[in-house]
Amino acid sequence: MSAPPTRLSASLKGLTATVLELLQLRLELLSVEAQEEVLRVGGLLVYGAVAVAFLSLGLGFLAMLITVALWDTHRLLPLAVFAGLFLGFGGVAAWLARERVRTGTKLFSATVVELKKDREGLRS
Repeated sequence: MSAPPTRLSASLKGLTATVLELLQLRLELLSVEAQEEVLRVGGLLVYGAVAVAFLSLGLGFLAMLITVALWDTHRLLPLAVFAGLFLGFGGVAAWLARERVRTGTKLFSATVVELKKDREGLRS
């Protein structure tokens, strides 16, 4: 009569080992996805900062060039036009950034898919 409890304990140990192995694999996948997301966001921030810096400098110098060129005839017109353009572009950029934040990201989507597969596999 000691045979059935041994088989039951062996089955439970096997099931526990399998569940722990699945959990370990999913945590490793989660870790890899987190590292990829950090690298992606870091690269995005660096390229974005460089682009903003150079575009700001370029637009500033263009505004100064046109203002100096028209200094004798129309002093305020180019300043007003460029101020309006810069404020308009800044407003559009802020709105686009807000929309991107609203839509969010599919962070850890592969992990969620794999966990759903695991759950379905354990149910059947």
